[in-house]
Amino acid sequence: MSQDIPTPPNTPPAAPPTTPEAALAIVRNRYAQPKLADGSPAPLHVHEFDLGYLVYAAYPPATDASGSPQPPPPGGAKIVVAKDTGETVTVPNLPTESAIALYRAQRQPRP
Repeated sequence: MSQDIPTPPNTPPAAPPTTPEAALAIVRNRYAQPKLADGSPAPLHVHEFDLGYLVYAAYPPATDASGSPQPPPPGGAKIVVAKDTGETVTVPNLPTESAIALYRAQRQPRP
């Protein structure tokens, strides 16, 4: 389930993004920078698709004390920046193609 995140008051509407860098700038302007476990900023990735840009933090794989890989923690979200309006919408932290499919399904007009 996603929810629309309104633009904060007194924030001018963003121009629709025309590049991944512009979409990233919109996200950085509206949302807090995610942090890695050591407190440093997590790198943000942008995946462009037909309707927008999917922006998400990339975290290194977690390991236990013996170095064995651990599953990522549950939760989190990814952000879609619409190409046509610059609107931002959060979607669950699903694999990239699943998050995009969910966004497309939510954008479909309802009968």
